[in-house]
Amino acid sequence: LLVVEKPAGLLTMGTEREKEATLYFMLNQYERSKTKDESGRVYIVHRLDRDASGLIVFAKSDAVKRALQGHWDLVTKKYYAITEGTPKERSGTIENYLREDAFQRVYSVPKNHPEAQHAVTHYRVLAENGGYALLEVTLETGRKNQIRVHLSGIGCPIMGDEKYGAKSDPFRRLALHACFLSFPHPATGELKTFRSPLPAPFKK
Repeated sequence: LLVVEKPAGLLTMGTEREKEATLYFMLNQYERSKTKDESGRVYIVHRLDRDASGLIVFAKSDAVKRALQGHWDLVTKKYYAITEGTPKERSGTIENYLREDAFQRVYSVPKNHPEAQHAVTHYRVLAENGGYALLEVTLETGRKNQIRVHLSGIGCPIMGDEKYGAKSDPFRRLALHACFLSFPHPATGELKTFRSPLPAPFKK
C-alpha cells in the first residue's frame, strides 16, 4: 500500500489532455525507481477531485486493489470543508440520488431514474466565522462530487466551488481536504488509520 497526501490542483489520474502531471504518474515513477527492472507500479483504488487535497490510498498490486475495493464498506473517509453559510442543523445526514450528465455535472434525480446512484453524506459543524463554517464530513457512499453537490443542495456550497454555486474563492482552490482515512489492512486485517491536519490557510 501507499497512503499519500495529494496537494490541491493535482489530478489523481490522467485525462486525454493530461497524462503525466498526475499523482498516479508520479507514484508509478517513484515505485519504478526502487526496482532494478522498473517493474514497480501502483493501482488506483479511489480518487480525489483535482482541486481537493488530502489523504488517498494506492495499491501496489492488482490483488490488493481488488481486496480494498471489495471491502470498501469497511473504509472510513472524513473531510474538512469550509462552506459559504452554515447548515440550519449543527449535524445531520444528506441522502438522495445523483447522476452525472454529459457535461460532467452531477445533480440530484428521482430514485427511479435509470441512472440514479444512492448517495449518503453525514456532516457536523465544527466552527463558524462570519458567513462561513468549518464542517467535518463523513462519506457513507462515494459518488463523484458527492460532498460538493450535497452541501450546495442545502444552501452551503464549498468555498471556491464555482461549479456548484460558490461566490468566494480566497484560497484559489476548493476548500475541501480529506483529513481521515481508516481501513483494515487487506493482508493482516489490522485497522490502519491515517490523519491529515487542517491546511494552514483554512485555519485563518
